[in-house]
Amino acid sequence: MPVKIDPKLHKEKKPPWIRVRLPNNPVFWDTKGLIDDLKLVTVCEEAHCPNRWECWGQGTATFMIAGERCTRACGFCAVDTRRPMPLEADEPDRVAEAVQRMKLNHVVITAVARDDLPDGGACHFANTIYRVREVNPECVIEVLVPDFIGRDDSLWIVMEAAPAIFNHNLETVERLTPVVRSQAEYWRSLQVLRSAKEMARQMGQRCATKSGIMLGLGETEEEVIKAMDDLRDHDVTVLTMGQYLRPSPKHLPVVEYITPEVFDRLKEIAQEKGFRHVASGPLVRSSYHAADFKPELDLEA
Repeated sequence: MPVKIDPKLHKEKKPPWIRVRLPNNPVFWDTKGLIDDLKLVTVCEEAHCPNRWECWGQGTATFMIAGERCTRACGFCAVDTRRPMPLEADEPDRVAEAVQRMKLNHVVITAVARDDLPDGGACHFANTIYRVREVNPECVIEVLVPDFIGRDDSLWIVMEAAPAIFNHNLETVERLTPVVRSQAEYWRSLQVLRSAKEMARQMGQRCATKSGIMLGLGETEEEVIKAMDDLRDHDVTVLTMGQYLRPSPKHLPVVEYITPEVFDRLKEIAQEKGFRHVASGPLVRSSYHAADFKPELDLEA
């Protein structure tokens, strides 16, 4: 039976550690201008990321390909849910140009869920990876992908393009998955992560796998630790944990604001369980300081 979260538990007033600084760095406006100029979409804007001021001020961004309309309606996500527009054939070129102009050493490429497409958008992902690498051969390419409804053929297409880091977010604990991401499945997401690394090995490639969890949706600490164990059992070695923030009154309420001290403790627990790199804090998101993780320290054949 789906778990129901009582909206009365939503706390409108944010604690003092949830603070976002407004932009005062000219690099922020240069980055925004470049993104607008190339008509690109970023998850920074579409998902209302609290760190976009900081990341753009440092000249970094996470590019969201395949449009800005998602075929799913997850209870936590601010991305628009409508019938998607056709794919833009030149989008891989524009992303590659943006990476070049921003002189990125590490780029994160994500996408909306495109369940309307036969391959779930996998070929578009692969084409973007190939084009970015062609124009920026030294750049580390990280992808943050949907689950492709568990289709191995779609996943294979992405892995053939050889991303250095493969990220697919678990998002929440098993008990809350039916509410938080009703069109996804907890164990399917875990299998996608395991399959991605297995496919990379079969191809003779190296790829680190990564996942993220939001906290504050009503999960218990024991459930978070169980999710860590499940991720390690599926060979995931990079983990991000951050506070869920409600994008609008239409979205799931915040049940609890997790303190920085708890995030620090959970980071220690994750490291003890064998995660090679852990980012854990109230404002941490999947791509937050993504370049801090050096995949060469964790790549396996």
